[in-house]
Amino acid sequence: MRTGIVMAARPGLEHLAARAEELGFSSFWVYDTPMIHGDPFISLALCARSTSRIKLGIGVTSPALRSAPAAAAALSSLNALAPGRVICGVGTGNTARRTLGMRPTKSAELESFTAALQALTTGRETDYREGTRTSRVRFLHIGGYVDTDAPVEFVVAAFGPKVAAIAGRLNTGVISFALHAPSAWSALGDARRAAAQAAGNSGRTHSYLLSSLYVLADGEDRYGEAVKDAMGHIAVSALLLAVENPAFRASLPDEESAAVDRLLHLRGTTATDPNRHHTLYRNYLGRLSTEERDLVVPSLVDKFGLVGTRDEIRQQVNALEKSGVDELVIQPVADPEAEMTALSRLLP
Repeated sequence: MRTGIVMAARPGLEHLAARAEELGFSSFWVYDTPMIHGDPFISLALCARSTSRIKLGIGVTSPALRSAPAAAAALSSLNALAPGRVICGVGTGNTARRTLGMRPTKSAELESFTAALQALTTGRETDYREGTRTSRVRFLHIGGYVDTDAPVEFVVAAFGPKVAAIAGRLNTGVISFALHAPSAWSALGDARRAAAQAAGNSGRTHSYLLSSLYVLADGEDRYGEAVKDAMGHIAVSALLLAVENPAFRASLPDEESAAVDRLLHLRGTTATDPNRHHTLYRNYLGRLSTEERDLVVPSLVDKFGLVGTRDEIRQQVNALEKSGVDELVIQPVADPEAEMTALSRLLP
């Protein structure tokens, strides 16, 4: 299986992208969460100048963050710096919307936005709407401002068959966050293939899993501090989802629901506070603070981390690959360069 790296967007990230390329990783991604992290296009432009082979991914943008023409201009400008190396993930904007105190967009908006990006980044026309007014738009640049010749790879963020079907209809790949059940990936693949066949699409696409990984030493505690430091950022993101989604919280076991309450206490807010987004997402997807380690209960480690001995990790990865995952993308947070080096040796 191919492997990649994902990080929070910020200036100075380019040296890690260069190191990831040296270590043989296939891709280097950044998140697109404007109120928490830096701008992904600025970060990836710097990474483009520091690398020559590695794919550069945005994981993921959303219809609510930028208009399709603005997003397409950014993507095609990045493509001019790194021709054929750009991957654009598109989702409903769960966290990027929540940090604004808003709800994610609808799947229909995800589909129309992605289709518009596909058209514009290949130099074709598409509809652009503002209110009741619609016009046809395309790039009008002359010269080397953007690159619409080299292909941009698109993937949609999917956790269920409805969005996987969008990927099939648009002939895009799929990306998902901390989805570790091989059966779930098989279901996504089935839904995508059925929709692609119905739409007459047969192009090769790729599936990406964004996750965390920790290899246990002999006799090491599976639920110890080092494990929590490596994967706790993903566990806490699940607790945040539980705050925002009462139905999801109702499905949690007691120990995880209690962890949600502790998270709210640490953040000094409540699940009904209309301004909770001001504090709830503090340090989102960053390394846990010492007091936050208690939030990562054992069941969250089991669900949201690829944790185990070297042989156990390889077995998990092999099962995911058989179920349709093409690339495992890991976020190192404790010591990124050391973690990247260790991962490159584990999963060649």
